[in-house]
Amino acid sequence: MNPFRSLHDYEEFVYTLQQTYPEIVQSTLVVARRGHGMAILEGELLFAQDRRLSIYEILTWDIGPLVIQQYSYESWFGGQKLYWYDPQPHPNDPTLANNHPHHKHIPPDIKHNRIPAPDLSFKEPNLHILIEECVTAVSD
Repeated sequence: MNPFRSLHDYEEFVYTLQQTYPEIVQSTLVVARRGHGMAILEGELLFAQDRRLSIYEILTWDIGPLVIQQYSYESWFGGQKLYWYDPQPHPNDPTLANNHPHHKHIPPDIKHNRIPAPDLSFKEPNLHILIEECVTAVSD
């Protein structure tokens, strides 16, 4: 169930992430309206040990709850991209069919090596999942 009934709800969530997750050292996330019923979330979350999460979401709402129309999430360690998530369809890859189009690009051959991302959604927030993944990596 999407807890964000409005852009204001989502903004409050985004701008209080550091209070919810003390592992976030810094946030540069900004929610910017782009006309009636559309906004973009963009920026980075910085963690200890030179880890960061780059975030880009296109958000829309009409008469219902907020929906993610498009996203890109990248995890970095220093200058090295570790993995990324995107919803670019790959209809010819049957291993991704169960959670089409959500998937994660992982090494080796990060551009072409994809696995399903069953927890990601357009209808529910994804940031909790991504932050938990980064927090776990930092604590390992």
